[in-house]
Amino acid sequence: MRSLRGLSHIVQATSLRGAILLLRCLGPVNASNFGGWVTRSIGPMLSVARVADRNLCHAFPDLPKTERARIIRAVWENLGRTAAELPHLSALRRTPSGPGWEIEGEAHIETLRNAGTQALFFSGHLGNWEMILPIAASLGFPVSGFYRAASNPTANAIIQSLRQKALTPNVDMFAKGPQGARAALSHLQSGGSLGLLVDQKMNDGIPVPFFGRTAMTAPALAQFALRFQAPILPIHVTRLGPARFRMVVEPPLNIPRTNDKKSDTYAILLAVNQTLERWIRAKPESWLWLHRRWPKEGK
Repeated sequence: MRSLRGLSHIVQATSLRGAILLLRCLGPVNASNFGGWVTRSIGPMLSVARVADRNLCHAFPDLPKTERARIIRAVWENLGRTAAELPHLSALRRTPSGPGWEIEGEAHIETLRNAGTQALFFSGHLGNWEMILPIAASLGFPVSGFYRAASNPTANAIIQSLRQKALTPNVDMFAKGPQGARAALSHLQSGGSLGLLVDQKMNDGIPVPFFGRTAMTAPALAQFALRFQAPILPIHVTRLGPARFRMVVEPPLNIPRTNDKKSDTYAILLAVNQTLERWIRAKPESWLWLHRRWPKEGK
């Protein structure tokens, strides 16, 4: 079994290298269009699309079936575009048009940079979330973050090299898990800033409302904010076109502290989920509805 797994990893890594080479040859716009076409064509037929449909039924009970189907196709398309844009991440710059990015709310970053203040940022799997750390680094405010390691170590190293190439040397990426959490804590203790994607289910998290239903929510962001007294800034990336993005930085959350750790943690997480919900309601096709965010029926 071990030898078969090793062979499988080699095949996967070789295929990944070939795909990256192809996507680089296509250029950012054509690569994005190609990736979007592939996943838009195949994704809605996969069983996980039913998860997205159930999620949409719960979040938007009055949404017609045809509109849910349109959103699911668009979700798959965005996922494919995001994956196909990864080999071009390091080449995407701040530009007035075409491939690249622009920003809304840059003043909030400037305030932090000028004050030399560390901060916590949160976002979700909206638009191309892979752009958040590279854009922050380009603005002169390096923000480290987490990533979910692939089960194939070679493929994981290839993917991480694409991400790291788009970052400055002082930006770290921590693998999700106990070791990564300890490294992130040390990073914060040394005065660094940290970004977290907080829209996925955490089974041992805290139950907090999200689209009117209880969702198990990771408490790390709130715990870090309370421990380090760091401001929390909402931040998300909107897709404007193939390989074209706008990063939106909002003012820090204004949540009064009561010195009751449990109450303050819940208040922060509630504000976070409400912010995510606002973004998703504005453009539901931009969010990754494909994961099981809520408990199963009857739980």
